[in-house]
Amino acid sequence: MEIVFDSSTLILLAKTGLLRIAMKNYQATIPEAVMQECTGGDFDDARLIRMLVDDGAIAVAKKINRKDIARLRSDFKTHFGEAEAIVLALTKKCPIATDDLLAIKACRILNVPFVTALHFLIRFAEKGEIDSTAALYYFEKLSSYARYDQRILDDAFTRIKGGK
Repeated sequence: MEIVFDSSTLILLAKTGLLRIAMKNYQATIPEAVMQECTGGDFDDARLIRMLVDDGAIAVAKKINRKDIARLRSDFKTHFGEAEAIVLALTKKCPIATDDLLAIKACRILNVPFVTALHFLIRFAEKGEIDSTAALYYFEKLSSYARYDQRILDDAFTRIKGGK
């Protein structure tokens, strides 16, 4: 399944160690702006993302309609990378991985399916791709890096532990 990633989720998955697992399960595509945002520094997550792009595990889309990006940025006040990712997801008719609040709001209004880094973790735990001990470890890392509402964290924790 193809998923377009924006910077927020790509970086969170890289920082927590979940990105390699995600790349085994999904065909990832990122716009050029996201590539620039995620690989500009000399950090472990930037090096990992650069390596996955170089290895072909993450595709970089070069041509995205600039008019649509400008309209989306104007309408929803998103950053350039998030706007590019949403337009790319709309064009490809596939979900977007985003943890950016403005991007999530835009996706809801535009009916673009989205997932967050927590969704990936929950799915990996539910499908047995990581065991419960690893899932809790990743949950702690993710909750320390990301800014999730406590209600969302509580729900994710319950689901990771096997509840509904």
